[in-house]
Amino acid sequence: MTRTLGFLFLFLCLVARPAWSQDTHSEMQFPTPSPAQLAWQQAELGVLVCYELHTFNEGRYVQSQERVKPIESIDQFNPTQLDTDQWIRTVKEMGAKFAILTASHESGFRLWQSNVNPYSLKSTKWGNGKRDIVREFIDSCKKYGIRPGIYLGTRWNSYLGVYDFKVTDRSTITQEQYNHMIEKEVKEICSGYGDFFELWFDGGAYGPENGGPDVLSIVETHQKDCLFYHNYDRADARWGGSESGTVAYPCWATFPYRATGSGESTINRHIGEHGFSLLKQGDPEGPYWMPAMSDAPLRNHEWFWEPGDERKIYPLESLLNMYYKSVGRNSTLILGLTPDTRGLIPDADVTRCREFGDAVRDIFRQPVSETSGAGNSVTLDLPDHSSFDHIVIQEDIRMGERVRQFTLESFSHGKWTELNTGTCIGHKRIV
Repeated sequence: MTRTLGFLFLFLCLVARPAWSQDTHSEMQFPTPSPAQLAWQQAELGVLVCYELHTFNEGRYVQSQERVKPIESIDQFNPTQLDTDQWIRTVKEMGAKFAILTASHESGFRLWQSNVNPYSLKSTKWGNGKRDIVREFIDSCKKYGIRPGIYLGTRWNSYLGVYDFKVTDRSTITQEQYNHMIEKEVKEICSGYGDFFELWFDGGAYGPENGGPDVLSIVETHQKDCLFYHNYDRADARWGGSESGTVAYPCWATFPYRATGSGESTINRHIGEHGFSLLKQGDPEGPYWMPAMSDAPLRNHEWFWEPGDERKIYPLESLLNMYYKSVGRNSTLILGLTPDTRGLIPDADVTRCREFGDAVRDIFRQPVSETSGAGNSVTLDLPDHSSFDHIVIQEDIRMGERVRQFTLESFSHGKWTELNTGTCIGHKRIV
């Protein structure tokens, strides 16, 4: 790979005041991130490790079928070399700062020692029913300095006949029993495994106001410092509107609603309009801080492992394009990795993750020059005969997103030349 010529770094504490007066501006209140949101944005790159009973089921994964077709025998879950250290070493080599595990997904199978739900590792022959993948995953994260998160699916459960949060005529339990089970499971996870960086509820989580379980109060009691994603009452982050690993520009961290709702578009019809444009771009005047997540599986459109699909691994150029159009546009990038039936990230996937991490580190290893400042303009002095092909701009988002427009200019040979103009900076803008 050809190395970049170099990059410039500018950190702005408070710049580019809007057109109103300074006195008016000083009285304005800007939405600001919570400590969990700030840490999540500063992490920039994370991983979702997707592992499930689906991986061992015959035939290819088809989401519409897996949501309704139960897998009766959990003893087909039989990884022969499962090694969470290998997973997290791969995460580390990629340069990610946090990793999230699908502790439960659409089949209803649980990857921990649940005392509530028998459809879990405790009932399998694998590991004599003693292994706890959630525990092993978190221990590996701690070992390698990666912040752990958990993904929980409550919206779909094909084994129990739950569809879109609701029990159906296939269900063997009542809605009240299902809700009670979910609450106990969430408490098991939230109180038994230490602190989490993020808790991700797949498709959101119905609450009591919609006839669902009360998961938010459990999270706020036992995991009050984690990033919560998400239900009708609270969303600390938002989906970026696609699974392409990219967001549109501009992409503001502020949003007009306090939550996006289950299924991303049900809380307000405007959220789903125009190809989810509101999720992709946010709202500069929004009163709620809700930064965007850009997510994509490492294998194109394939969240769960399938044999012989190495050709679907995104090329390095595509991954770098995702990075520029997510991290470089004020969004956190989350890439999906999927262990195979051995319980290992496949070799080809590991290699691509390492290549991606090496490329990002190489490009942004050392700036040609850097500066910081406050006010309406910031000047960066360059060494003689400098060459660069990237400019990285950051805003001090602890004070909110205050920049509404910016211009980058260079002064050379006695004149100013415009290099770039834009609107949103936020945590990071790469041009």
